[in-house]
Amino acid sequence: MARISPHQRKAETDQLEGEETYAVQGLARGLLVLRVFRPGESALSNAEIAERTGLPRPTVSRLTETLTALGYLAYVPRLGRYTLGAAVVALCHSLLAGMPYRIAARPLLQELADSTRLPVSLGARDQLNMINIDTVRHAGATPARFDLGARIPLVTTAMGRAYLYGLPEPDRKSLLERVRQHSGKAWRGIRSGLDRAFESLERRGFCVSAGEWRDDVIGVGAPIVTADGVVLAVNCGGPPFDISPRRAEQEVGPKLAHVAAVIAGKSI
Repeated sequence: MARISPHQRKAETDQLEGEETYAVQGLARGLLVLRVFRPGESALSNAEIAERTGLPRPTVSRLTETLTALGYLAYVPRLGRYTLGAAVVALCHSLLAGMPYRIAARPLLQELADSTRLPVSLGARDQLNMINIDTVRHAGATPARFDLGARIPLVTTAMGRAYLYGLPEPDRKSLLERVRQHSGKAWRGIRSGLDRAFESLERRGFCVSAGEWRDDVIGVGAPIVTADGVVLAVNCGGPPFDISPRRAEQEVGPKLAHVAAVIAGKSI
């Protein structure tokens, strides 16, 4: 899973704050606190939250107290730490239940997973990452690390590159400028990979990322633009022993592009 450094998180918050009021700054910082929790972690202390966010500890203490009172965090007295609260679950449920295109896509994703014997995910953007809003697997498949809610990089994965391609040109240009500013010297290589992916998406409707994000992941991505203009992306892939670059290009890619087109056509 992609990790964002405290410096990057603070920069994102500063950009959101701009010239806004103190109340809006507090909201942005509160959301920043919620975003530092990672899958598999039991709880975090105020000191750990402060380290990850780059915020002063007194500020973090006030934020965690407020978020606990609102139900978005839960305090564990025995540990002296915080976990995400039930109110976060309610928000997630409302979000996922309010996505008719996610519901419409699931049978098609399942058919593709059964056909390829590979996991298939539907994703949306989260800052400079993609987040899985649904993942399906074939019968008998073992659970994997990249499941519902997993975050992966925007610019080095097939899903992220497909999402970028599906954006309107002004939005894509603005987002890529943010990526350029965050990437520093790595931007030239990132831009080259994006250009290759965009060319493939233009020509074939899908792109492949073979070891560009992780050595043990080969992914295929295709964009989905819903009837109301929502941009998503679908991804299918796995480790090299399950999918080779050749299979990704010749078999999985065309199937994925077809499914993405059907989902876009069926979106409500």
